[in-house]
Amino acid sequence: MQNDSHSITTNDFTRKALETSIKIGLVFLLLVWCFNIAKPFINPLAWGTIIAVALYPVHLRLSQICGSREKLSAGLITTVLLLIILGPCGILVTMLGNEMQELIQMLHQETFRLPPLNEKVANWPLIGKPIFGFWQYASNHLDETVRTYAPQLKELGKWLFALSAMALTAILQLLVSVVISGLLLVNGKSGHLLALNIGRHIAGQKGEELTGLCIATIRGVARGVLGVALIQAVLAGMGFFFADLPGAAVLTIVCLFLAIVQLPTFILLFPSIIYVFSTHETTTASLFAVWMLGVGLLDNILKPLLMGRGLDLPMSVVFIGAIGGMLFSGIIGLFVGAVVLAVGYKLFLSWLQD
Repeated sequence: MQNDSHSITTNDFTRKALETSIKIGLVFLLLVWCFNIAKPFINPLAWGTIIAVALYPVHLRLSQICGSREKLSAGLITTVLLLIILGPCGILVTMLGNEMQELIQMLHQETFRLPPLNEKVANWPLIGKPIFGFWQYASNHLDETVRTYAPQLKELGKWLFALSAMALTAILQLLVSVVISGLLLVNGKSGHLLALNIGRHIAGQKGEELTGLCIATIRGVARGVLGVALIQAVLAGMGFFFADLPGAAVLTIVCLFLAIVQLPTFILLFPSIIYVFSTHETTTASLFAVWMLGVGLLDNILKPLLMGRGLDLPMSVVFIGAIGGMLFSGIIGLFVGAVVLAVGYKLFLSWLQD
């Protein structure tokens, strides 16, 4: 009898273990399946959530002004964001299209010539004479220069094409993110309750506190890091276009990148000031220098005001998050990575304090 009882117990255990394994396997398969389906939308969804959380206070005030019509408020915010994105992008695409059309026409007619370089460039220390000499030679012997550096130019063309495709993908993802943020703003109250419920299920009684910490961190980083970086890039871009610098649009994007990863924008601004002094009149160059110095110092004023009180966040966390996010998921990751790593850092500190 004891052997039969032991055999029955073993069989029951084996059967339950097998059933449990099958259930776990099915749940895991379902999760992997759902993840692969949602994978293309993870970055836009994350960025849309960040935008919605950061702008939710603005949404509440605007909805009160609109007579408690939350859908109207969310629609207005979404429309403004789309115009902010599509406006500069449309102008940039038009400018690049016109320049490419002119370049193709000049190449077809064999009338393309490099613009003359200001002789003041030759007086730059260390690099002035080599740059000026190479430019002069390339201007006078363009065909020979192209043949000599054909492999490098081919690789440069491939890199520019890949960069353009990446930028186009990022713009499309950003547009989708804005639409998602508008939908989240409409359902802001239910979304907040959902976040609280998730926090309670994960952390119990501290779930609400941790949810509030996540929201405060997202808003602080979005305003103090991303917002300030965007303001700096826009103002720097205005200066680049005012001074008619070559590749002003590219310089603006580089300035935005430097500001987000918390590197000094003076890395870019000082060389641009030197270039303008070498190629423009003293009055124009002086105005440009004053403007750019103000842009470079702007983050020291705005960041403490917009970052949020109590948000003691090392800039190295933002730097690692931005660079890692960009390497992991492209240009959108530059924004999302900084916020996500900042949230993870604050949650980790909260866990250590407990």
